[in-house]
Amino acid sequence: MSIAKEIAPHLPYLRRFARALTGTQTSGDAYVVAMLEALVADPSGFPRGIDPRIGLYQAFLKLWSSASVDMREPIVELTRAPAERNLEALTPRPRQAFLLRTVEGFSIEEVATIMGINPGDAATLVQTAGQEIAEQVATDVLIIEDEPIIALDIETMVEELGHTVTGVARTQREAIALVAKKRPGLVLADIQLADGSSGLDAVNEILSSIDVPVIFITAYPERLLTGDRPEPAFLITKPFQPEAVKAAISQALFFDRRAGRKAA
Repeated sequence: MSIAKEIAPHLPYLRRFARALTGTQTSGDAYVVAMLEALVADPSGFPRGIDPRIGLYQAFLKLWSSASVDMREPIVELTRAPAERNLEALTPRPRQAFLLRTVEGFSIEEVATIMGINPGDAATLVQTAGQEIAEQVATDVLIIEDEPIIALDIETMVEELGHTVTGVARTQREAIALVAKKRPGLVLADIQLADGSSGLDAVNEILSSIDVPVIFITAYPERLLTGDRPEPAFLITKPFQPEAVKAAISQALFFDRRAGRKAA
């Protein structure tokens, strides 16, 4: 089977990882394109003898970590963005391990293989990153979710991280009303709501009036990972792992320093 056929099913998820790692869709996609161009030019650069998904992420991080890679001009410009400068300042290796484990769902052993380290070191990196990120910010969070049990689970996770839930909206109308009442520093949203309204429409309406990071939590990720712009930088697939939601919250708030901090 060709490399293209082996990696094609995994590219939407690599793009999600790249966006979370860099902080922007544009920058993340640029690095993915650069990696694909490198593989076209030299197919031998793709790891063999391991699962294609693991090999794909390994090839991506090899390019990401290389100081000598010949980047195109747009990527050079993007590396000057504040989010990427922040990333460089805040221990990128632990952040890579953290994303691979908690967002992409790789086992510690798989994280170790991707990063070229031993499992013990991978586990330490994941723990270090989680502690660093969780200590960065605390904010007010709006949850848009029509399933009461799921909403309660998300609310519990949000509060365990030290944030405050301003409200839980079951419909687009309720979400807009809650934002008018108290501006959140983060929004967690499903895309199918109780009355048939759209969480995506609710988010778009919210973003027309305020600038706030958004994490989508949905059973239909393919509706958002289409290649069209804009796409969410933070997307969790249902059924979700609590660690994945917590990781996405910390990542979203880290990259968006404008998020309002929780009042003392």
